[in-house]
Parts: sequence; C-alpha cells; structure tokens
Amino acid sequence: MSNHTYHHVDEAGHKHISAAIAAAEKGTSGEIYAVLARRSDDYFFAAGFVFTCGILLSTVVMAFLAHYYWFDIALPRFGLAILGAFICAMLLLWFIPSLRVLLVPRRILYKRAHLNAMQQFLARNVHLTSQRTGILLFVSLAEHYAEVVADAGIHAKVDQAEWNAIVGVLMRHAKRGAVSDGFVEAIALSEQLLKTHFPDDGNSKNELEDKLVEL
Repeated sequence: MSNHTYHHVDEAGHKHISAAIAAAEKGTSGEIYAVLARRSDDYFFAAGFVFTCGILLSTVVMAFLAHYYWFDIALPRFGLAILGAFICAMLLLWFIPSLRVLLVPRRILYKRAHLNAMQQFLARNVHLTSQRTGILLFVSLAEHYAEVVADAGIHAKVDQAEWNAIVGVLMRHAKRGAVSDGFVEAIALSEQLLKTHFPDDGNSKNELEDKLVEL
C-alpha cells in the first residue's frame, strides 16, 4: 500500500472472494463477511489540527528569533503572514487528501480504523447469526490496518495468536497490492477455525451474503 494507493478489487476478484466464502461455509455453521475500506475517515480536521499546531509553534519560534536578532516586523504584517500560512495549509489538506494521513499520528489512524471495523461488524449484522459465530475480515488501506472481528461464540474458543495470523495474511498481501488474494487466504484460515470449533450440524443456513463490500 505504498503511497496510499487504492488497490481496487476487480470483478474477477469479487467473484473469487465470494466463491471462497461460499465454499468455506459449507462445512461449518459459522459465517464469514469481508469488508475493504479505502480509508476509515477523511482526517481533514485531525490533520488540520496537527498542521495548525505546527504553524503556531513555528510562529512562536519566529517571534523569539525576530526579537533576539532585533528584526523589526509590523504586527499586522506578522498576523497576515500567520493567516496566509493557515489558509495555504487548509487548501493543501483540501486538495491533497493523501497528505492528511501523513500528518495524523498512527495511534489515531488505528483507532479510527478499529472503530470503522466495529461499525461494519454491527452494520452488516455479523453479530446476529444464530450461533454467534460470525467473522468479519476487515482491511482499511490508507491506515495500513487489518482486523478480524469475531462474534462471542467463536472468539471464546480461538486463541488470539490464530486471529493475529489471519491479520498478518491480510496485511502482507495488501502491502504488495494483492488484496483479493489476501482475503481468499484469510478466508481459508477462517474456514479451518470454524470447522474445528463449529462443524456443520446439518441445520445451519446461510445468514449473511457471501461477498466483499468495498467502502
């Protein structure tokens, strides 16, 4: 995901992922859902805050330097310079969205992406399967973030290291631009977990659509 390029999944990729989900769910009572987000927030205000703090800090430094070197500058002119810098910064953020992600601290990026994953888990009804065995595979490209959100039924029976392995697969493929391959491999790993802990009892039905959703 270098330079925050959006790795769009083409029609063939969508079909491949849908087929992988359908095949994975045949031998289990679990459900798998996949979501790919270009980014989890527009980050305009967060980046604007960081940029503004930088401008204010630079202003303080410049004021001290001007005073130290006896450089005389009219207060209105100094104020206009600050205002001009602020306007230029906001215009840059408005017209170059990719710049916003570079300015926002990683902790905030991950927090927003995690929140988006949880929102998708609820919005797509992954939490409403009859046996609470839904799994959401989530990737947000701009933040370089992946997560597996598992419902209570399956989460309680699977070690965290196994979820981390699936996240690693999603991240590894996304970094080289093979998003669809990452989802297919992650689906296969999820299938193994579901078949181990929730094999098909003969009464299960398909409760979620077998597809990848792109945001």
